[in-house]
Amino acid sequence: MQERDLLHFHAHEITIEDARYRVLVALPRDRANVLILHGFTGRAESNMPLARTLRDAGFGIIMPDLLGHGRTIAPYDPIRYRMEQAAADLLTLCDQIDPAKLHLVGYSMGGRLALYLATQQPDRWYSLVLESASPGLADPIARAERRAEDNLLAAEIEARGIEWFVRYWGKLPLWRTQNADQREALRRERLQNDPKGLATSLRGMGTGVQPSLWNDLDRITCPTLLIAGRRDSKFLEVAHAMQARMRQARLSVFPGTGHAVHVEKPEDFQRQVLGFLADCE
Repeated sequence: MQERDLLHFHAHEITIEDARYRVLVALPRDRANVLILHGFTGRAESNMPLARTLRDAGFGIIMPDLLGHGRTIAPYDPIRYRMEQAAADLLTLCDQIDPAKLHLVGYSMGGRLALYLATQQPDRWYSLVLESASPGLADPIARAERRAEDNLLAAEIEARGIEWFVRYWGKLPLWRTQNADQREALRRERLQNDPKGLATSLRGMGTGVQPSLWNDLDRITCPTLLIAGRRDSKFLEVAHAMQARMRQARLSVFPGTGHAVHVEKPEDFQRQVLGFLADCE
């Protein structure tokens, strides 16, 4: 974190059963807390630019390193990483920090987890922001194929190590819209993860393992902002389909942008999320 962040964000360790979560927290001044969930290979600091913007506007911030990521410590047991378990952890974590109603923001893997939280506890949230997120795979055959792919990749991560994986992951077409500086920043961030933790995350909470949430989307009652990049065709299609099934969802499409909108268009992303959250209290 930058030096000025240390004035407002404090690192906490919160133990929930057999997991010890590292959480960055900034207390709210005159608005609600926002739970912000990072994506696969990220950590709490991945969302620091957005967190600073929201904190400066009076919101409080709760940003955990999710299971298998950053400095959060948990057993290497895929069952422990299942979405049901991870979501229960987050609700307990939030209760310990602030039992009141919160805003919820999630990106990619964190967006899938945020969706699960919103469908299971719809009255807990003022609003929901989903960036490049998915309710999972509705087709059981597609889920099984994805599960097999994730298990194979998890085994390779353990066998070849974090440097191999970061090189492999950084070459995926998903990131082709990022410039060199953005790719290098993400490369450095990914290298700070534990390879066995990432492998267990894939086995326990990958898209092939998580339950499909498509039939639960109408349970979400809070205002929802769906964010997608125009050049991320797969997740843009998913976002349109999600919007059609949700009660209070609107879709914002960022031109010239891929999967990681918050990385590629940070100022526009922060401005839009801040405006949306401010309107939802």
